[in-house]
Amino acid sequence: MATATHHFPASFLWGTATAGYQVEGQSVNTDFWDWEQGAGHIAAGHTSGRACDWWEGGRWREDFDRAAADGHSAHRLSVEWSRIEPEPGRWDAAALDQYRQMVRGLRARGLTPLVTLHHFVNPRWLAERGGWENPEVVPAFERYVRHVAAALKDDVDLWATINEPNVYMYQGWVNGVFPPGRRDMFAAMRVAATLLRAHAAAYRALHEIQPRAQVGLPIHFRPIQPAQPGFVLDRWVARTQFNLFSALFLEAIGTGRLRQVLRPALAVPEARGTQDYLGLNYYTADVARFDLTIPQELFGRRSFPPGADVDDAGVYASYPPGFFEALEWLHRFKLPIYVTENGIGDEADRLRPRYLLTPLRQLWRAVNFNWDVRGYFHWSLVDNFEWERGWTHRFGLYAVDTATLVRTPRPSAGLYAAVCRSRALSSETVARYAPELLETLFPG
Repeated sequence: MATATHHFPASFLWGTATAGYQVEGQSVNTDFWDWEQGAGHIAAGHTSGRACDWWEGGRWREDFDRAAADGHSAHRLSVEWSRIEPEPGRWDAAALDQYRQMVRGLRARGLTPLVTLHHFVNPRWLAERGGWENPEVVPAFERYVRHVAAALKDDVDLWATINEPNVYMYQGWVNGVFPPGRRDMFAAMRVAATLLRAHAAAYRALHEIQPRAQVGLPIHFRPIQPAQPGFVLDRWVARTQFNLFSALFLEAIGTGRLRQVLRPALAVPEARGTQDYLGLNYYTADVARFDLTIPQELFGRRSFPPGADVDDAGVYASYPPGFFEALEWLHRFKLPIYVTENGIGDEADRLRPRYLLTPLRQLWRAVNFNWDVRGYFHWSLVDNFEWERGWTHRFGLYAVDTATLVRTPRPSAGLYAAVCRSRALSSETVARYAPELLETLFPG
């Protein structure tokens, strides 16, 4: 084994990511709160409830303290639209001030904030008007963004408009496990176009209010390999699924045209060129096999790559080559890259140390190729309400007891702290937290 240290640039941002609905709690004026109440929508009948008590209890302060003590230099959080505009045209100054306190709290602790403006959740009043199937959502979203930007512009330079529009479109309009619970591919493509138009409107509004803003659109990227590379139909489904999921929104921003299923591309010229950085959310990779019995999945049955380590919920699997493939694919767009999410659901912290270390090694490779990768945000700082999986899927560096709200550091919190404090990945850190990886990461 070689003894070595892989250093990152001093300016590289090290942080974690959270989403308002998942950590704030009591977000009662949203479509997702209503969705939780429906039978069978959330695993084990869980509800978000107080979540991590960031809003009413203000426990963001202690969690930000933990992040700062662990050497983090950044944090990604989201603003909840329903709190800012609880009724159409009524703006809540106290809610805006609370978010202002949060981003200033990050700054005071030496953490750079990255603020997401939409993370899967809508005000109830918007959902009642048709949500993202109603084109009027575009000017409504722009008005909301303008209010947030005016309030936070002195403290925030990094913005994300709409988190994972590809996941939001898929879960709400194809898979049907997010509100509105639709299963209609053609409606999904119309929603995709509306999401792009809203992103473009937000992009221009942010730059008008804050010319120095850096604005991105975080995409959930899943490499998809054909199960049998020599079989033309496996190659076709892998390529088609990739194009209509991972590549869909980024290509549309590049070309101003949105691919569709079995229909000509939709023109969205206003979206062209509307990003200053690329936001990468990477969790896992897939293998696709042609299967005529599942047209709703574009005739492709997906599974994890052979030998990949699968997480608690069977939702994600550790596949480090896919992370590098994602970075390589994004590099061709010639924009700065931030890894805006990367993590694994692992309550016992059995898999997380390995999952965390292997992508960081791939990240270091990319940096040493002089690819413009500027930061890494691990998902997540604390356990949170994980959408349709409720509290059954635990992503936190810190465990949260939902009854007492007590936080307990997992071993991986110490591992990540060692990386953040040193701004490096060392053989010493690997030997301490995942010795089985030493020969792989530091071959002798």
